[in-house]
Amino acid sequence: MTGPSRRNGNDLPIGRRMAELRDRRGMNQQVFADRIGKSKSWVDKVERGVRSLDRLSVIETVAAALGVAPKVLLNRKAQREPATDTGPDVERVRAALARHDVPTSDSRGQPAPPSVRQLDGQVGYAWMAYRNGNHPQVLRMLPDLLGDSRHACHTQPADASAADLLVRVYRLAAQVLVKLGEANLAWLAADRAMTAATGDPHRTGLAAISLAQALRALRRGRLAMTAALTAVHQLDLTPARVFLPDEPALTGTLLIEAALAAATCGDDTAAGELTERAAHLATAYGHHHHHDNDGIGFGPTAVELARALTAMRLGDHHRAVTIHRQATGGDAWHQLPAEHRAAHLIDITRAYLDLGDPRAAGRALVTADRIAPAETRTRPAAHTALTAVLRAGPTAADVARLAAVVGLTRQ
Repeated sequence: MTGPSRRNGNDLPIGRRMAELRDRRGMNQQVFADRIGKSKSWVDKVERGVRSLDRLSVIETVAAALGVAPKVLLNRKAQREPATDTGPDVERVRAALARHDVPTSDSRGQPAPPSVRQLDGQVGYAWMAYRNGNHPQVLRMLPDLLGDSRHACHTQPADASAADLLVRVYRLAAQVLVKLGEANLAWLAADRAMTAATGDPHRTGLAAISLAQALRALRRGRLAMTAALTAVHQLDLTPARVFLPDEPALTGTLLIEAALAAATCGDDTAAGELTERAAHLATAYGHHHHHDNDGIGFGPTAVELARALTAMRLGDHHRAVTIHRQATGGDAWHQLPAEHRAAHLIDITRAYLDLGDPRAAGRALVTADRIAPAETRTRPAAHTALTAVLRAGPTAADVARLAAVVGLTRQ
């Protein structure tokens, strides 16, 4: 009986865990109440589940009296789900980006680099991991993918599929690095993608998405807007563009990036016009969401989410929240990739916080964590938002639990 009891103890309500830990330390309710400055009645009600224990400051006091970390009191599973430290993996990606040699097999029996076909499968899998929000896994794959794709492009310079692979890998590196707050390194990867894409408007358009994101992260809104719109112009001049089934999604995504960039530098006129152009494309071509192997998710809902973020960046937080709630209320929201949904929820917390609604901001972060945990547990933007929620006052239990898992406390 003791074995199952221990296993199920992980799922006990917080009051029951508090009682169990108190008993193990040989304290009765009165002694424990005296230690935390509460009444015996308060302790009894919490342990029976009559009263909730949802303020982070009280949880920290209780945990200190019990001699455990807050995350142990909140949920012992949190000990097995620590925030992921991506630092070493980022450094390996940095080292891979710094190399310019071409990996080759040697006479000592080292395996030859994978073929273009094999690489295509590996890169597709890495992009799928990105869309699912599994950024640590992508980081672990990137160093080998960067080296192998450079080798493929060097040894088969006339093979368009090899050039496609190199652009896709550099783009993937750039977009993951933006997530992790490594904007300068992301810019380097995106610039490499642009160089590899030279001469092909479609590849250039894909690379420009990542370049615009990196430039926005560097607070270079005008440059980001120019990069995105230049790529749109090149696509418009391509005679065969009508034969590219994903061109509306690519063009629409570039217009969204340009609109977000315009909002970043306070150009509300340009942001509005560009969003409307994207909305027109989504209405004409995107009644179903388009998700390809390169992380593009485009459709009416994607446009509305971008509209909410542009309103937020322009300071119209009421409008941003209104649009956000409408866009996330339908079935189309759930068809977006997990990464897109979680990232948007993290971004929209700024609007809630500026409106003085930290509870809504906290709920958005908890929901993001359920959708794609790596978004909240590895991204500096999520940590900043969570810290602001903690500092705003009393914190709900699920937000406190997330803070414990991430390793944050109210300062």
